[in-house]
Amino acid sequence: MDVMSAAAERERNGGSVIHMEVGEPGAPTPQVARDAAKAALDGGRIGYTQALGLPALRERIARFYADTYKVEVPASRIVVTTGSSAGFLLSFLALFDPGARVAIAEPGYPAYRNILEALGLICVPLATDASTRHVVTASMIEDEHARAPLQGVLLMSPANPTGTMMSPEDLRAMCETCDRLTISFISDEIYHGLTYEASAQTALAFSSSAIVVNSFSKYFCMTGWRIGWLVVPDELVRSVERLQQSLAISVPYLSQVAAQSVFDARDELEEVRQSYARNRAYLMEHLPKIGLGNFHPIDGAFYVYCDISHLTNDSSDFCKRLLNEAGVALTPGLDFDRARGAQTLRISFAGREDDIVEGVRRMAAWLK
Repeated sequence: MDVMSAAAERERNGGSVIHMEVGEPGAPTPQVARDAAKAALDGGRIGYTQALGLPALRERIARFYADTYKVEVPASRIVVTTGSSAGFLLSFLALFDPGARVAIAEPGYPAYRNILEALGLICVPLATDASTRHVVTASMIEDEHARAPLQGVLLMSPANPTGTMMSPEDLRAMCETCDRLTISFISDEIYHGLTYEASAQTALAFSSSAIVVNSFSKYFCMTGWRIGWLVVPDELVRSVERLQQSLAISVPYLSQVAAQSVFDARDELEEVRQSYARNRAYLMEHLPKIGLGNFHPIDGAFYVYCDISHLTNDSSDFCKRLLNEAGVALTPGLDFDRARGAQTLRISFAGREDDIVEGVRRMAAWLK
């Protein structure tokens, strides 16, 4: 967010900025979703909905699991949320008491730690490395749980900031381990649909007790609509419903109407994914040529997570100078990894293809 603010300030002062810092699709929300929202708005009254979400939307999400993963998920287990962010809040409040220990990957999405700590929970970062393709494994959970009991595990696959993805075998092992140890497993699947060499599998294929968090923000290009969903076990539905009633009443009606229609935009969304795939291929070819070749496997999402330890020990200063001197906005790794982030940065390739090419050109000239 600080990088975005600095980039916006540069632009207000007449400077040119190539935005490769933002974890947001560059493409607009599909037309069919916008048309549905317009029609609903023209219809008049925009009111509350059921706390769990519009029944038709919940049914449509359930069909998504059957169509995409061949997994049967009753609509009764689906909760529509105000983005994945609200999904985390509802999950944590329903599952954990203050003081519970919840494991996350490091590097990882910084809001996990911030939300957990704000709720009085203990965040347990598990450092990943190349030996496991930079993903948390079931054996790591076993070891940490033996050291001090865990009440929860929260993992994202494909991941932000790394782009790495758990294999189906690793995901199965994680689900089975958490079930056996009675650890609540929360699977953040927000980047599903954005994979390039292998499809992602849902945790629901391996465990009926896993909690899945997903969103319409990334694959469906609906960030500003603030709408996502949870899939929770039957025994958690009523608790989550009561929390939703108290914290939000319901998710905005217009966003729910648009989300229900966006499932019909698959051709348009596939074109967007293909543009990311081309950006990914370009960066994988050209970043090594300019000295940024040490990066994590880019299995999915739209990020490259680079090791820049050969260039700096202060990624924040590095990104600041790159923005000020070359007009390229990247994200330093400090928020993603408090221990090692001063030597890493994240590059987003969710923007336009010509911007990606220009960004690399500017970085190449600056790094000479």
